[in-house]
Amino acid sequence: MKFIPALHPTDYGIRPRWWFLFRDDKILIQHEDEASVRPYFTDLPDLETNLIHRQYLGAMDGTGCYAAEVPPEAPVPAGAQFHGIRYLFGLIDEEILWIAGRANQLIQWAQTHQYCGRCGQSTRDKSDERARICAACGLINYPRVSPAIIVAVIKNNRILLAHANRFKPAFFSVLAGFVEPGETLEECVSREVHEEVGITVKNIRYFGSQPWPFPNSLMVAFTAQYDGGEIAVDRSEIVTADWYAAGKLPRVPIKLSIARRLIDWFEENHR
Repeated sequence: MKFIPALHPTDYGIRPRWWFLFRDDKILIQHEDEASVRPYFTDLPDLETNLIHRQYLGAMDGTGCYAAEVPPEAPVPAGAQFHGIRYLFGLIDEEILWIAGRANQLIQWAQTHQYCGRCGQSTRDKSDERARICAACGLINYPRVSPAIIVAVIKNNRILLAHANRFKPAFFSVLAGFVEPGETLEECVSREVHEEVGITVKNIRYFGSQPWPFPNSLMVAFTAQYDGGEIAVDRSEIVTADWYAAGKLPRVPIKLSIARRLIDWFEENHR
């Protein structure tokens, strides 16, 4: 399967369509049987005219994909339920999951940018690019993307893993944090590591990136070497942190995430 993103469909009359439907921050899911779920709908005879904040996403193997919000008063198809996007992890094809994530990001953007942040007047979709423009003052708002770093810090063939207060019990991951205004990505790596665990790092190297549209992050991954200091967690975000050898890791993120890609890279290269 191949998804091609686009701003406008090439054929407005093409059928079927895939509708990714939301209410607040939850996606509507159809349970096809006990073993499978489907996060999109193809036939909405009683619902399609009521949908709001519609966004065209692109095409999956020629099938047009759309996102929209279901109004609170509108009925939903029998047997369908609203769930958070993360409910779909491990249940559907990864390509479809990322389309659902893109849909989630664009719907939340449409919900939160109905009015101009400068003059308060209504906004509308811009016809030539993915943006909303104020009908009164012309202010343009693009979909929000929040850059964040995520880093694997290595010391003597051991990786630094931390348990954050937002994590499930016994779950550990690499450090991460949002980039601040006026800050380079490398500066953010150094600052976040020092703030969260009290150590300094060196030899910061780019590893890869991954959109994380839950709702709007772009994760930029790095590796780094330990430079100095002793672990001293900040307690406001991090509960505990320690160095772990390959083959002796605690519970870590699922393979879908770039955090897991960093950890797998460590295990492959530091045994």
